Amino acid sequence: MPEFTIERLTTADAERLREVRLRALTDAPDAFGSTYEREAAFPMETWADRLANPDAAYFAATSGGEIHGMVCGLAERPEQVHLLSMWVAPEARGAKVGSRLVDEVVAWARGRQAQEVELWAVDVNAAARGLYAAKGFLPTGEVMALPSNPALLDSQYVLSLVFRAARAEDVPAVVALIADDAVAALRTGAYGPAHEAAFAAIQADPNNELIVAELKGEIVGTMQLTYIPGISRNGATRLQVEAVRVAAHLRGQGWGRRMMEWAHAKGRARGCVMVQLTSDKQREDAHRFYRSLGYSQSHEGFKLPLTPG
Repeated sequence: MPEFTIERLTTADAERLREVRLRALTDAPDAFGSTYEREAAFPMETWADRLANPDAAYFAATSGGEIHGMVCGLAERPEQVHLLSMWVAPEARGAKVGSRLVDEVVAWARGRQAQEVELWAVDVNAAARGLYAAKGFLPTGEVMALPSNPALLDSQYVLSLVFRAARAEDVPAVVALIADDAVAALRTGAYGPAHEAAFAAIQADPNNELIVAELKGEIVGTMQLTYIPGISRNGATRLQVEAVRVAAHLRGQGWGRRMMEWAHAKGRARGCVMVQLTSDKQREDAHRFYRSLGYSQSHEGFKLPLTPG
């Protein structure tokens, strides 16, 4: 198999872009929302305009001057980049070309200070969905008919560039966020060995994740996700969300909602059938927030401290 180089196309590559795009639409017509007939009729100016767009980046996998794969990143909003037009030629499949092309779009999005990368993938395209899952893309639950073939379903996936698994060096900031709260301050304690041990236990448990939100190098949010397999509900797995916190200076700006929606996507990806949480009775603002997300106060919660001896 030949070696492939990833390059960004320029306005001088309009003819090359047209050629590879039309080849992709011929090879995989049910992978795209557009059609060969539509785009074959585009004048060359259209292809040049696409490459000249300052909010778009086209990356190609090349070998010997020929293009064997392509992808586009389009910044439709400042905080989001849309990954589209992804295609790898048959002769280049199995050489991690698709993975490298996705990485280029993600790196470009990070360079623009975007907060997420979004894409749509056809449900029957298992290979594409597997690639995106391996890269950390999560299903949002949004589904539509593929515009070029309404008989097929197209699902939305999002990769967050803000939310990620916590690292050991994040734990002091996480403790500080949790403690910055009138209800939790006394029971959280000052950062120390107990928190380090708890984080090590979370990391060692495949059904637990400590999540942080990072903006410009600052940890500004956290939550813990626990995946609970159970016999009830026909052996269903539940997602438990705990210790949701957003930095004080970002409250009221929608970050809590974004964190919870991302948590829901994580649950879907793990096959969870429902999400549950508890909230202290004193937190009336939190109760209104969770109700606004569709949560219902369906149960009474009970807690009993377990003292030694």
